[in-house]
Amino acid sequence: MYKVVIIDDEPLIVEGLSRTMAWENWNCTVAGTAYDGAEGMEVIRRERPDIIISDINMPGLDGLKMIAGLKSEFPDMQIVILTGYREFEYARRAIELGVLRFLLKPSKMNELVEAVDASVKRLLQLGITGEASDTEREAEAEPQDGADTREGAEITEANSFIVNHALDYIREHSAEKLRLTEVAEQVYVSQWHLSKLIGRHTGKTFSDILNGARIEKSKELLKDPSLRICDVAELVGFQDLAHFSRVFKKMTGMSANEYRNSH
Repeated sequence: MYKVVIIDDEPLIVEGLSRTMAWENWNCTVAGTAYDGAEGMEVIRRERPDIIISDINMPGLDGLKMIAGLKSEFPDMQIVILTGYREFEYARRAIELGVLRFLLKPSKMNELVEAVDASVKRLLQLGITGEASDTEREAEAEPQDGADTREGAEITEANSFIVNHALDYIREHSAEKLRLTEVAEQVYVSQWHLSKLIGRHTGKTFSDILNGARIEKSKELLKDPSLRICDVAELVGFQDLAHFSRVFKKMTGMSANEYRNSH
């Protein structure tokens, strides 16, 4: 059976889709439902569905990031968007990121039927029959050290979208006690998947990028003679001066004091 997850902040829509669609006609079953984006992501990670029908205009949810995150981490997952958000450019971007159908509320039943039909046909084209066991699904989804999985290796539109937003977030919050887990939550992918994407797209680790952003900010602050070097280190996010000094010299080839004197 193909697994379907339905996400919408309108309970009537969730219940209506769950009960009125003849899911058995497509060899599908509704494996889970959710009423907001955060709950939806939890259900998706737990159930590993083949098809998602979701709104993207819900409180606390960045729809485009969610779409990109899902298509990046689960490239074969078919996504049908059902929303009242009518901005054409938004719809175009969503489709570029991998959405199969973008349906506007209120949608007609024949549109929903066509969307599910198209999703199942795409899954069959990909060789996914819906007969894999939960154990097999979990095994395919788990990270393998050194494995060069398809979704991690390809530089797709969704992958690039995720990495660019992750890098922006790191730069904006580099002075904070930032962890990779927090960044991954912002772009709707798992920590291990984001680490893989960053490595493949930039050739650097999360720590390298975070420290690089901090050192770039420190260069600007070092131009202010009223700030002590220990103050600069603290302002850009380093916990102690010794660590800052080691990283600064490694990245610039000179000490912070030498840099200040030369600038």
